[in-house]
Amino acid sequence: MNEQHQSFEERKQTDENGAEFWSARSLSKLLEYSEYRHFQPVLARAKEACTSSGFAIDDHFEDTLAMVTIGSGARRELPDVKLSRYACYLVVQNGDPSKPVIAAGQTYFAIQTRRQELADDTTFQQLKEDQKCLLLRNELKEHNKQLVEVAQLAGVETGLDFAIFQNHGYQGLYGGLDQKAIHIRKGLKKSQKILDHMGSTELAANLFRATQAEEKLRRDEVKGKQHANQVHLEVGRKVRETISDLGGTMPEDLPTPENSIKKIASAVKKLQDK
Repeated sequence: MNEQHQSFEERKQTDENGAEFWSARSLSKLLEYSEYRHFQPVLARAKEACTSSGFAIDDHFEDTLAMVTIGSGARRELPDVKLSRYACYLVVQNGDPSKPVIAAGQTYFAIQTRRQELADDTTFQQLKEDQKCLLLRNELKEHNKQLVEVAQLAGVETGLDFAIFQNHGYQGLYGGLDQKAIHIRKGLKKSQKILDHMGSTELAANLFRATQAEEKLRRDEVKGKQHANQVHLEVGRKVRETISDLGGTMPEDLPTPENSIKKIASAVKKLQDK
C-alpha cells in the first residue's frame, strides 16, 4: 500500500457499534481542500450520485457534530458528516480530478473497495451480487457518457472513431482482446452488450478504466484520435497491472453471470411496483 493509500486507511474511524466511517472534515483536508466550504459542493454531488444509484443517503452520509480547533486555538462543535466507505468512493469520484491525491483516492476506494476489501465492508457484504452489478452498471453508464464527451474534444468524432477508441481500452484491460473477441468469449448474441453481461468485479475494473481514461484525456488535454486511442490503451493496461499486483483474476477469465443487467433491472422494477 503506497503512502497516500495508507493515509486514507489511517483516517478511518470506528463508531460505538464497530462500523467504520470517515469524517468529511478530515477527508477534505486529506484531499487538499483549503476550506471545508469548498468541499461541500463535492459532498452534494456525491449525495446525488448515491441517490441515483438507488441507495438511501442516510445510510452512507450521517450528519453529525465534531469538535474542531479554530484559529484562536479554542475548540468548538461544527457540522460534520460521517461517511461510509461507499460515500468516500462517491466523494473521490466527484472531486477535483486535477489533484493527484484525488486520483490516489479513486484508486484506493475503487479497487480496494470493489475487490480486495469487499468482504470487510458490511454494507457491500449485505448486497446481493445482482444489486452490486446493477449499481456498477449504472455508474459505468454515466461515466461512459462523460468519456464520450471528453473523447470528442480530443478528436474522436464519428461512431466508428469511438468504436475504435473503445476497443483500445478493452485491448489494454483484456490483454489484447477487443470488443468482438470479448463478445465471442462470453458466448453472447449479436444484439447483446458485453457490459450487460459482467459480474461486479469485471464491471468495477471497467468503471475504473473509464474514469481514469476520461481524467487523463482531460488533464493532458489530448488532441488527435490516434493519441486518444493510445491513452485509452495505456490506461487499460495500467488497470490490468493493478489487478495483477493485487493478485486478482484477469477480467477475461471472470465468469459471465447468469442474469443480464436488463433482467436484474426488470426484477428490481417489479419489486418496486408491488
